[in-house]
Amino acid sequence: MARKITLDFLKTEAASGAALGFAVLAALLVANSPWAGTYFAWLKSEHVLQVGPLVLQLTITEWIKEGLMAVFFLVIGLEIKYEILKGDLRNPRKLATPVLAALGGMIGPALVYLMVAGATGGPLGGWPIPLATDIAFALAIFGVAAKGLPSSLRVFLLTLAIVDDLGAIALIAVLFSGGVDWAPLFWVAGLLAVGAGLARRRIAAPFWVLGFGLVWYLTVLSGLSTALTAVAFAAIVPVGQRRADGQSPLKEAMHDLHPYVAWLVLPLFAFAKAGVSFSGLSLEMVMAPLVLGVALGLFLGKQAGVFGATWLASTLKIGRKPAGATWLEVYGVSVLCGVGFTISLFIGVLAFPGASDSPEQIQIRLGVIGGSALSAAAGWIALGLATRRRRAAAAAAGS
Repeated sequence: MARKITLDFLKTEAASGAALGFAVLAALLVANSPWAGTYFAWLKSEHVLQVGPLVLQLTITEWIKEGLMAVFFLVIGLEIKYEILKGDLRNPRKLATPVLAALGGMIGPALVYLMVAGATGGPLGGWPIPLATDIAFALAIFGVAAKGLPSSLRVFLLTLAIVDDLGAIALIAVLFSGGVDWAPLFWVAGLLAVGAGLARRRIAAPFWVLGFGLVWYLTVLSGLSTALTAVAFAAIVPVGQRRADGQSPLKEAMHDLHPYVAWLVLPLFAFAKAGVSFSGLSLEMVMAPLVLGVALGLFLGKQAGVFGATWLASTLKIGRKPAGATWLEVYGVSVLCGVGFTISLFIGVLAFPGASDSPEQIQIRLGVIGGSALSAAAGWIALGLATRRRRAAAAAAGS
């Protein structure tokens, strides 16, 4: 069952990469068209949601960042919990290499960014931006470029990316939790405690939906990132409780929410965040320290960190490279980890708050798109070369 959940996840994530790519292209086209003013005005427009006495007024950008992305992080939290309790992350021997690779994949980009920022006088606060891998894009490219390669590479990439997401969420909690109103968070803690206490009982799905809605609302009032309480809420959703139809609330939520996240939430977020107007864009802005730090962190730092940590773990016998894979194939996956779109942009919004068309946000988008595009192209080439070598070796052995 764990393998089926993983394969279903891989299939949906890989396919949704095309939707993400289309959303990015659409955002770039609209931002550089006669409708650019309408596009940016729409992102800044405010809209009210009222449910009884509960009222929230946020801009479209805020609704996407704090609303829809909370559902994304809820699903990420559910997937992390499932993998830890039922999937590959419960086996320490299988965990060692991807966990070390994920850690290397966070340290490498941070060091590269800080070196670039130090050498160019860029803002040091942007170092967390290039740390995350975008699962959807990475798996979509892997699915096309790595046909015929060992399935262990897919599991390695998925596990690495999940651990990577967990690290990114921890960074969000540590670095971007200042200036919050603690009174609503006490209510959040109380609701989470009640939910955890009721987790062993047979509670209907509407309870979890209502509970998440209340936790989300109180988190928005507190000023804390809803990503954190979404993951915390995922931690109390039962994974082993059996319903009359044989489903647990966690697996049911994963099954129901994941298509919406893959096909609606992430593409909409990409459409809202990838729009960069090239009007008046100068070489000076393209080569700005923030752009270079993020782009080189993703492209150089990620591959160096992931591949270096994997090689070191194998050399020191702490872990092993993916079964049946060559070092060229591992390198291709390592380069692909530099595709860091969704969470990188999300962290960029937290690290440099401001309007979507502010200089910092434009530079972050340029850096993320540039570094991710370079990583995607180089990873595709490396995996394509590895695939051809494997086919040639198989043909030579069969002749």
